[in-house]
Amino acid sequence: MKVVKFGGSSMADAGQYRKVRDILMADPERKVVVVSAAGKRYSGDHKLTDLLYLCYAHIQYGVDCSTIFDAIANRYIDIRNELGLALPIEVDLELLKHRIDAKEISQEELVSRGEYLSAKLMADYLGFQFIDAADWVKFNMDGTVNEEESYKALQSQVILGYGAVIPGFYGAMPDGTIHTFSRGGSDITGALAAAALDADVYENWTDVSGFLMADPRIVDDPQAIPEVTYDELRELSYSGAQVLHEDSIFPVREKNIPVNIRNTNDPAAPGTMIQEKFVGDHDPDRFITGITGKKDFSIISLSKRGMSNQVGVLRKVLTVLERHGISVDYVPNGIDNVSVVLPTSSIEKELYTIMAEIKKEAQPDTLDVHHQIAVVAAVGRKMAFRPGISGKIFAALGESGINIRMINQGPDELNIIFGVDNKDFKEAIRVLYNSFVTK
Repeated sequence: MKVVKFGGSSMADAGQYRKVRDILMADPERKVVVVSAAGKRYSGDHKLTDLLYLCYAHIQYGVDCSTIFDAIANRYIDIRNELGLALPIEVDLELLKHRIDAKEISQEELVSRGEYLSAKLMADYLGFQFIDAADWVKFNMDGTVNEEESYKALQSQVILGYGAVIPGFYGAMPDGTIHTFSRGGSDITGALAAAALDADVYENWTDVSGFLMADPRIVDDPQAIPEVTYDELRELSYSGAQVLHEDSIFPVREKNIPVNIRNTNDPAAPGTMIQEKFVGDHDPDRFITGITGKKDFSIISLSKRGMSNQVGVLRKVLTVLERHGISVDYVPNGIDNVSVVLPTSSIEKELYTIMAEIKKEAQPDTLDVHHQIAVVAAVGRKMAFRPGISGKIFAALGESGINIRMINQGPDELNIIFGVDNKDFKEAIRVLYNSFVTK
C-alpha cells in the first residue's frame, strides 16, 4: 500500500485534479491520498493559503475581506463545476463566511480550510472516503504530535481496501481546537499517515521530477538525483538545498519507509527515491550526489602560539557565542589557529561586543573577522571511496581562478565544504557541476 501526497501545484485547478486521478488509477496500491490547498495556476496567481492568511489579517484590522473570500470560494466552486461534481460545497463556504464575519474563527482554523476543501472535493471526485485531519492528527499541548495516539486514530478510521483522502497541514489540540504545522506541513501529514499505516512507500508528488543535483537558477538543466540517502538529504538541506523539511521525513525514516519524490506533470519520470541505504549502485560512475550552498557567512579567525598545547581555547570562543545565542555552522582549525563560520546576520548587531569578549577570554595573538563569504558543499555517500576527491575539487576551482577561503570535511567524507567569496558563489557551483557531473 502506498500513501501519496499531492502539493498545491497538483491541486491548482480541475485539470490538475484529473492528473491526480489518472496517477491514482494507474496504480491500485495508491490508496491513501493527502492533499494541499490549491496552489498557483500560473505566474502571478495566488496560493489559496496565502489568501486565507490575508483574509485573517483583514479581520484583525476590522477590514471587510469579502472580495478575498469570494476569490477563494470561486476557485473551489469552479473546480467542482468543471469536474461535473454535485458536492454542495457552498454549505461549507457559507458556514465559513458566517464564522469569519462573526469573528468566531482562529487564524489556524481559517488557513487550514484550504486543505479541508481540497480534500472534500478530491474525495468526492475519486469516490474515496474523506477523513478529516482533525480527527486523527493529535497534538500535545506543546504543539508536538502525539504519534502513538495519532497512529491509532488513523488506523481505526481507514477502511482497508477502500481509498481515503486526507487534508494536510493541520490537526487538533487536546481541547479539539485546530492547530497547523508550519508552512509546507502537508508533507508532514503525509509522512505521519504513511508511518501510521506502515505503507510500503510514501510518494510525494510535486511539480518537479525529484531533487536536482544543483540549483537550476545557477546550473543549466541540472540532472535529477535518482537515489539519495536520508543522511545525504540532511546534508543537502542543511547546506542550502531546497529539499523536504527534516520534520516531514522523520516519521517515515523511523519506520524505514522509502520516500519517492515524483512530478504530477510528468508521471512517467521515476523521480528521486529516498531511503536509509541502497543495495547496489544506480550510477557507479557518479560519486557526487548534489552540489549546493548559501551566501552571506562570516568567519571569525584567531591564532595563538602554542594553542595545540592549551586546553579550552575553542571552548572559550564557543561560550562567548553561546552567551549571545549564536549557533556555529562550521569550525575549521589548524595547529595554532581556529575559525568559526556562522551567518553574518547572527553577529552583525553585536559584532564588536563579541569580538571584545573573545579577545578578553581567549587572549589570542591575532583576531580577525571576514565577511561576504559563501559556503559551498559537495555531498555524496561514495566520496569516501574515491581517493583524491578533495584535490580534484580544489584543482578545478583553482583553474577557474576561484580563491578558497575555508575548507571543512567530516571524517565520514559524506561532504566536502569550502568557503569562497560571495562573488564567486555561482561560478564555484557551476565549476564543480561541470567538472564532476557532466564529464
